[in-house]
Amino acid sequence: MAVQLKRHTFTVDDYHRMLAAGILTEDDRVELIKGEIIAMAPIGPHHAYSVKGLNNLLAEGLGERAVVGIQDPITVGEHAEPQPDVSVARPPRTRYTEAHPTPADLLLVIEVSDTTILYDRETKVPLYARAGIPEVWIVDLEARRIEAYREPTPNGYHILRYFYPGETIAPSAFPDVTLPVDEVLV
Repeated sequence: MAVQLKRHTFTVDDYHRMLAAGILTEDDRVELIKGEIIAMAPIGPHHAYSVKGLNNLLAEGLGERAVVGIQDPITVGEHAEPQPDVSVARPPRTRYTEAHPTPADLLLVIEVSDTTILYDRETKVPLYARAGIPEVWIVDLEARRIEAYREPTPNGYHILRYFYPGETIAPSAFPDVTLPVDEVLV
Protein backbone atom coordinates (compact mmCIF):
# COMPACT_ATOMS: atom_id res chain seq x y z
CA MET A 1 0.00 0.00 0.00
CA ALA A 2 1.43 3.37 -1.03
CA VAL A 3 1.46 6.16 1.52
CA GLN A 4 0.11 9.41 0.20
CA LEU A 5 2.02 12.43 1.46
CA LYS A 6 0.30 15.73 1.90
CA ARG A 7 1.93 19.12 2.17
CA HIS A 8 0.83 21.42 4.94
CA THR A 9 0.14 24.95 3.80
CA PHE A 10 0.26 27.85 6.19
CA THR A 11 -2.16 30.74 6.45
CA VAL A 12 -1.13 34.31 7.07
CA ASP A 13 -2.42 33.87 10.64
CA ASP A 14 -0.20 30.76 11.09
CA TYR A 15 2.75 32.74 9.73
CA HIS A 16 2.12 35.60 12.17
CA ARG A 17 1.84 33.14 15.08
CA MET A 18 5.25 31.71 14.10
CA LEU A 19 6.65 35.23 14.25
CA ALA A 20 5.01 35.90 17.63
CA ALA A 21 6.35 32.59 19.01
CA GLY A 22 9.89 33.33 17.82
CA ILE A 23 9.97 30.42 15.36
CA LEU A 24 10.56 33.04 12.69
CA THR A 25 12.01 36.46 13.40
CA GLU A 26 11.75 39.77 11.58
CA ASP A 27 15.38 39.24 10.54
CA ASP A 28 14.60 36.00 8.69
CA ARG A 29 14.58 36.64 4.95
CA VAL A 30 11.42 34.68 4.18
CA GLU A 31 8.01 35.35 2.72
CA LEU A 32 4.75 33.40 2.58
CA ILE A 33 3.78 32.44 -0.98
CA LYS A 34 0.88 30.07 -1.72
CA GLY A 35 0.99 28.81 1.86
CA GLU A 36 4.70 27.95 1.74
CA ILE A 37 7.47 29.75 3.59
CA ILE A 38 10.00 30.68 0.93
CA ALA A 39 13.59 31.77 1.60
CA MET A 40 14.30 34.99 -0.23
CA ALA A 41 17.44 35.50 -2.29
CA PRO A 42 20.25 37.53 -0.74
CA ILE A 43 20.29 41.20 -1.70
CA GLY A 44 23.33 42.18 -3.75
CA PRO A 45 24.71 45.71 -3.97
CA HIS A 46 23.25 46.45 -7.44
CA HIS A 47 19.81 45.31 -6.31
CA ALA A 48 20.00 47.36 -3.10
CA TYR A 49 21.18 50.44 -4.99
CA SER A 50 18.24 50.20 -7.39
CA VAL A 51 15.73 49.82 -4.53
CA LYS A 52 17.20 52.85 -2.76
CA GLY A 53 16.96 54.85 -5.99
CA LEU A 54 13.31 53.86 -6.48
CA ASN A 55 12.57 54.86 -2.90
CA ASN A 56 14.12 58.29 -3.41
CA LEU A 57 12.42 58.92 -6.76
CA LEU A 58 8.98 57.78 -5.59
CA ALA A 59 9.12 59.49 -2.18
CA GLU A 60 10.16 62.76 -3.83
CA GLY A 61 7.52 62.53 -6.56
CA LEU A 62 4.63 61.29 -4.43
CA GLY A 63 5.16 63.16 -1.17
CA GLU A 64 2.16 62.58 1.11
CA ARG A 65 -0.09 61.31 -1.72
CA ALA A 66 0.99 57.71 -1.11
CA VAL A 67 2.88 55.52 1.34
CA VAL A 68 6.07 54.02 -0.09
CA GLY A 69 7.14 50.74 1.52
CA ILE A 70 10.58 49.21 1.07
CA GLN A 71 10.77 45.42 1.41
CA ASP A 72 7.72 45.52 3.71
CA PRO A 73 5.14 42.72 3.83
CA ILE A 74 1.84 43.02 2.01
CA THR A 75 -1.06 40.65 2.66
CA VAL A 76 -2.53 39.30 -0.58
CA GLY A 77 -4.91 36.62 0.58
CA GLU A 78 -5.22 33.93 3.21
CA HIS A 79 -2.03 32.13 2.12
CA ALA A 80 0.31 34.86 0.89
CA GLU A 81 2.31 37.63 2.48
CA PRO A 82 5.11 38.53 0.06
CA GLN A 83 7.67 41.25 0.66
CA PRO A 84 8.04 43.14 -2.60
CA ASP A 85 11.04 45.41 -2.99
CA VAL A 86 8.78 48.48 -3.22
CA SER A 87 5.09 48.99 -2.59
CA VAL A 88 3.02 52.11 -3.08
CA ALA A 89 -0.13 52.21 -0.96
CA ARG A 90 -2.95 54.61 -0.24
CA PRO A 91 -2.38 57.10 2.57
CA PRO A 92 -2.43 57.82 5.41
CA ARG A 93 0.50 55.88 6.81
CA THR A 94 -1.36 55.44 10.12
CA ARG A 95 -3.81 53.01 8.50
CA TYR A 96 -1.00 50.41 8.52
CA THR A 97 -0.23 50.45 12.25
CA GLU A 98 -2.33 47.31 12.90
CA ALA A 99 -2.17 45.49 9.56
CA HIS A 100 -0.06 45.30 6.42
CA PRO A 101 -1.42 46.78 3.18
CA THR A 102 -3.83 44.57 1.24
CA PRO A 103 -4.68 44.61 -2.48
CA ALA A 104 -7.40 47.23 -1.85
CA ASP A 105 -4.69 49.53 -0.42
CA LEU A 106 -2.03 48.95 -3.05
CA LEU A 107 -1.54 51.12 -6.12
CA LEU A 108 1.77 49.71 -7.35
CA VAL A 109 4.13 46.87 -6.43
CA ILE A 110 7.71 46.73 -7.73
CA GLU A 111 10.07 43.75 -7.77
CA VAL A 112 13.73 44.46 -8.54
CA SER A 113 15.24 41.41 -10.17
CA ASP A 114 18.79 40.43 -10.90
CA THR A 115 18.86 36.72 -10.00
CA THR A 116 15.13 36.00 -9.45
CA ILE A 117 13.55 37.07 -12.74
CA LEU A 118 11.74 33.78 -13.44
CA TYR A 119 10.39 33.54 -9.88
CA ASP A 120 9.20 37.14 -10.00
CA ARG A 121 7.65 36.75 -13.45
CA GLU A 122 6.12 33.26 -13.08
CA THR A 123 5.16 33.17 -9.38
CA LYS A 124 4.83 36.65 -7.93
CA VAL A 125 3.29 38.55 -10.87
CA PRO A 126 0.43 35.99 -11.29
CA LEU A 127 -0.13 36.08 -7.51
CA TYR A 128 -0.43 39.87 -7.65
CA ALA A 129 -2.79 39.68 -10.65
CA ARG A 130 -5.11 37.18 -8.94
CA ALA A 131 -5.17 39.47 -5.90
CA GLY A 132 -6.22 42.41 -8.10
CA ILE A 133 -3.19 44.65 -7.54
CA PRO A 134 -3.62 47.23 -10.30
CA GLU A 135 -0.01 47.57 -11.39
CA VAL A 136 3.26 45.66 -10.99
CA TRP A 137 6.71 46.53 -12.29
CA ILE A 138 9.64 44.19 -12.60
CA VAL A 139 12.91 46.09 -12.77
CA ASP A 140 15.02 43.61 -14.74
CA LEU A 141 18.59 44.64 -13.99
CA GLU A 142 20.11 42.00 -16.28
CA ALA A 143 18.00 42.80 -19.38
CA ARG A 144 18.14 46.54 -18.54
CA ARG A 145 14.41 47.15 -18.82
CA ILE A 146 11.29 47.61 -16.74
CA GLU A 147 8.31 45.34 -17.34
CA ALA A 148 5.07 47.15 -16.46
CA TYR A 149 2.04 44.91 -15.86
CA ARG A 150 -1.35 46.64 -15.78
CA GLU A 151 -5.05 45.73 -15.67
CA PRO A 152 -5.15 42.56 -13.55
CA THR A 153 -7.41 39.60 -14.29
CA PRO A 154 -7.66 36.23 -12.50
CA ASN A 155 -5.49 34.82 -15.31
CA GLY A 156 -2.75 37.46 -15.32
CA TYR A 157 -2.33 41.04 -16.40
CA HIS A 158 -4.05 42.25 -19.54
CA ILE A 159 -1.30 44.73 -20.45
CA LEU A 160 2.47 44.23 -20.43
CA ARG A 161 4.70 47.03 -21.65
CA TYR A 162 8.49 47.28 -21.62
CA PHE A 163 10.39 50.47 -20.78
CA TYR A 164 14.04 50.93 -21.74
CA PRO A 165 16.89 53.36 -20.99
CA GLY A 166 16.18 56.76 -22.49
CA GLU A 167 12.45 56.46 -21.68
CA THR A 168 10.41 57.45 -18.65
CA ILE A 169 7.83 55.45 -16.75
CA ALA A 170 5.00 56.67 -14.52
CA PRO A 171 2.67 54.76 -12.20
CA SER A 172 -0.86 54.60 -13.64
CA ALA A 173 -2.23 56.03 -10.38
CA PHE A 174 0.16 59.00 -10.60
CA PRO A 175 0.84 59.84 -14.26
CA ASP A 176 2.50 63.10 -13.19
CA VAL A 177 5.29 61.19 -11.39
CA THR A 178 7.67 60.30 -14.19
CA LEU A 179 10.78 58.28 -13.44
CA PRO A 180 13.69 58.15 -15.88
CA VAL A 181 14.34 54.48 -16.62
CA ASP A 182 18.09 55.23 -16.67
CA GLU A 183 17.94 56.34 -13.02
CA VAL A 184 16.04 53.19 -12.00
CA LEU A 185 18.39 50.80 -13.82
CA VAL A 186 21.68 52.38 -12.67
